[in-house]
Amino acid sequence: MNEGSNNCTLALDSPYVDLAVEVFAMLADATRVRIIVALGGEELAVGDLARTVGKSPTTVSQHLAKLRLARMVTTRQEGTRVFYKLTDEHARQLVTDAISQAEHSVDAQPRHHHTQEEQ
Repeated sequence: MNEGSNNCTLALDSPYVDLAVEVFAMLADATRVRIIVALGGEELAVGDLARTVGKSPTTVSQHLAKLRLARMVTTRQEGTRVFYKLTDEHARQLVTDAISQAEHSVDAQPRHHHTQEEQ
């Protein structure tokens, strides 16, 4: 694929196709999508993420473990606290694009098509 391009030039039989399916499967969970959105461009501890997404710290920790295994999030430890952040911008962009696509299913004029002044 070309970096920064919207056109996929990957061969249909590429092994990356199967890996892409695994990425989508990882994101096929509302809590994990909410975690990706919450992390956005910042680093958060489990407790902060749990409050933000409205789930227990145990539940969020389990989802973060899966996202970490998928290399979508990384950690940093400070004393007894573990902070999570997105590994790169790609998971966030996938979620943003998926939400934009979902808006098309609901609204004739999706929010992302409005200018800043209209919102």
